[in-house]
Order: sequence, then C-alpha cells, then structure tokens
Amino acid sequence: MSVSRALAPIFLLLLALPLRAQLKLDLESGVVLGTAYTDVRIPNRGGTLVDLAKELSANPKVFYRARLGYTIANRHTISALYAPLTVRYQGRFGQDINYNNVVFPANQPTTVFYKFNSYRLTYRYDFVVRDHWRVGAGLTAKIRDANIRFEGESNQTGYDNVGFVPLLNFYAAYSPTDRWTVLLEGDALGAKAGRAEDIFVGAAYNISSKLGIKLGYRVVEGGADSDEIYTFTWINYASAGLLLTF
Repeated sequence: MSVSRALAPIFLLLLALPLRAQLKLDLESGVVLGTAYTDVRIPNRGGTLVDLAKELSANPKVFYRARLGYTIANRHTISALYAPLTVRYQGRFGQDINYNNVVFPANQPTTVFYKFNSYRLTYRYDFVVRDHWRVGAGLTAKIRDANIRFEGESNQTGYDNVGFVPLLNFYAAYSPTDRWTVLLEGDALGAKAGRAEDIFVGAAYNISSKLGIKLGYRVVEGGADSDEIYTFTWINYASAGLLLTF
C-alpha cells in the first residue's frame, strides 16, 4: 500500500465533518530557490561524502503543498498535510563517487533525483487567543517518503527511506489589523540520529472572511546520521498561497 493511499482516509474524514464546522484549506506553491547544502553518503561506512548542492547544479523548481484543517472551539486544530518534493541535480562530479555501492566515475554526466515527500497529521492547541495574538503548540506525526537516485551514463541506483518521524508543532500569529497577519509556523525536532525542521515565516492578507492570501519564506532542513546512511539538506522556498475558510 502506498503512503498516499494509507493517508487518504484522514483527508476523507476531514472532508466529511459537519458543515457547521470550521474547515480551512491552505494551498501553497512557489519556487524552490535552491539548496544551501545537500550532503549525502550512502552507505555511511564506505560511501563517498558528496554535497550535491556544491558539486552539481539544480534549476529553480515549482513546488506545491496542501493542508486541510479543522478547528474545534476556537483552540483545538487538527490538520493533514500533503507536501511532495523532488529536486533534480545535474552535472559532473570532480571525483569518483561510491553511492549505494555503485561507482559513478568523475567527469561523467550524472543526474541525481532527491525526492522528499512528506505526509503529516497534526494536533495543535492554541493557548493564547487574544485580539491581536494567537499562539499554539502541538504534535505532528510525519511519514517520510524519501528516495535519492543517481543516474549516470552506464549505471544507476537509488535508495528508498520511508519511515515515521514525530515532530513538535508551533504556531504564532500577530494581527495588527483585521486583514493583515504576520505568521511564524512550523514543525521541528532534533535527536542524536538526526533532525527535521520545516518553518514558514511571512504575512497573510484577508481579502474576505472566506478568502485570504499569504506570501513568505519557507525553509526545510534536516537529515539522518545512522549506521546505513548520512543525509542532510537545507532547502529554501519562496512561497505564496491561498487560504480558504468554509
């Protein structure tokens, strides 16, 4: 069963909530501006450590993500997020690269597909709800669907990494007027074997009580350092979105 099929009932459940419930849909898109670093070494022992962002080039890429949320009693929010992403790197390595026990020779055209799809279910409690402020925190259950695939002239190989990741969720919004809101929100957590952060900072403008827009910057950073793999990346996004309230 695919990850998307496994999480489909969650989205259907949110859609089936009573019409009187406050449903919100956050549709976000924009451009992946680039990656500050994408360090990869697979296997962790015996593989070649390579920074894809430094050794190869990646063109700006359009991304999209969607979050469907349901707020209860103005303080409790349950939301589901679908955030697919694949960055393509192209170029020639300056040295032979041993990736996943396959050697990619230096100075040969190579393409690397860095896939990092994210599926999340979040519960958040807003402990500050005032005229201008809303601040909350909660827990996120994330399913990571990752794959790093190297393709050369004569060989290719990929490494799948699907797993569950618990994260802490945070949200802070300041509304100086009825229409404008400054936002800081995200999921993050660190441990000995790795870390993950997905943070958005920007502003939202309410066109009406049912429709708004947002603009801002998003960063996704993190990775894992285990016996099998070493992967860490920093991805920069220029984001824009539609905020729909039902």
